[in-house]
Amino acid sequence: MYQRILVPVDGSSTSGRGLAEAIRLAKLTGGRLRLVHVIDELSFALAMDAYAGYAGDWLKELRAGAARLLEEGRAQAAAQGVDTDVVLCDSFKGTVHDQVVAQALASQAELIVIGTHGRRGLGRWVMGSSAEHILRMSPVPVLLVRAPEELARAESERFALPAGEVASQ
Repeated sequence: MYQRILVPVDGSSTSGRGLAEAIRLAKLTGGRLRLVHVIDELSFALAMDAYAGYAGDWLKELRAGAARLLEEGRAQAAAQGVDTDVVLCDSFKGTVHDQVVAQALASQAELIVIGTHGRRGLGRWVMGSSAEHILRMSPVPVLLVRAPEELARAESERFALPAGEVASQ
């Protein structure tokens, strides 16, 4: 059961919770993990903003950060005795969720494990939900690992409308 587990990672605390759960599951089943990180247009745009005064190669910086993130995840799994390979998707071919689903198909994954913020309301509308899109499109079962209630509540409150305001359509 669940010998090939795909784990999208992005460096967030919720992604870390998903990875930890995937490692526990792989240990129980004797399975292996494939960690995938996607550099998409949004992450590239955010990097351009973050490195506004930097004259270097932004994509090179994103790739280096992604490689570190993937290697840290591999080391975390290896410390628990779980075999892991890593994939960096940096071709800008589709959305994050499209690329994760493509990786699930390419690797013949039997399960996808994703950490999720569990945003609701305006926060979900503003930020979108890659996890929700993956859940809807996935050809295999998806395990969503929720953030602790306090973190989810704080995220929801960040995007809440003040009392009496209504979101325009």
